Amino acid sequence: MNIRRVVTGQRADGTSVFVSDELMEPITVSLLPGAAFHQLWASDTVVQLPTDGRAPVAPGFFPPAGGFRFGVFTVGPDAVTTSEGMDFGAALAEVARKLPGLADSMEPAAPGMHTTDTVDYDFVLSGEVWLELDHGAQVHLR
Repeated sequence: MNIRRVVTGQRADGTSVFVSDELMEPITVSLLPGAAFHQLWASDTVVQLPTDGRAPVAPGFFPPAGGFRFGVFTVGPDAVTTSEGMDFGAALAEVARKLPGLADSMEPAAPGMHTTDTVDYDFVLSGEVWLELDHGAQVHLR
């Protein structure tokens, strides 16, 4: 799935202008077959307005205090699994390169479980997913 991102900014006289209009290619990694990450906008600091619409520098997957991340994460179906013989060292290096900081927050003994100092919003556009919290508490999202 490609997602279209349109960014606006402001000229010095205060009028709005289109800065970019592009399809955002997903980021995929071999460690998570079927998954796709679309990083749409981010900042490591509180955004100051007006802005010219240039993307702020935000290198890590999760934001620091005062920052934010806006993206779409597609989860692959249960039937899709990693291939036998996968080089997990190379797969982890790929995650670190393409999604810096993501693996640092993951719990190795519980795939998908992570803890961050962020406020996360989950919404389901299609399909269904089980959201699981600590100690096995779950909710079915559709």
